[in-house]
Amino acid sequence: MLFRIAADLVLALHLAFIAFVVLGGLLMMRYRWMVFIHIPAAIWGAFVEISGRICPLTIWENHLRRSAGESGYADSFVEHYLMPIIYPTGLTRSLQFWIAVFVVAANVVIYGWLVYRLRQSRTRQISE
Repeated sequence: MLFRIAADLVLALHLAFIAFVVLGGLLMMRYRWMVFIHIPAAIWGAFVEISGRICPLTIWENHLRRSAGESGYADSFVEHYLMPIIYPTGLTRSLQFWIAVFVVAANVVIYGWLVYRLRQSRTRQISE
């Protein structure tokens, strides 16, 4: 029972990490220091997708599920949980590449918007 709960917690952590990789740049509006955590996380997320690796959180979750007497899954977190929802046909290398492009593009847009806002606020401060 404890292994199953631990596996579910790792699953929740994995989903939170993915959300952070995609949207974590928005936290910089409130916490500027978050850039030092978010950029490495976003680089890691893109690297895992581009390289076709399986995230260590997936391996950890599978280990905990097998320890709980459940079967783990052979594919990645994205393939197992997200792809059936978004792309029912399954994950291909080409699709992984486009997921990585989406992650990078989303972050470029977010950081570009933040830089624009910072420059606007500094311009207002100088003119006042």
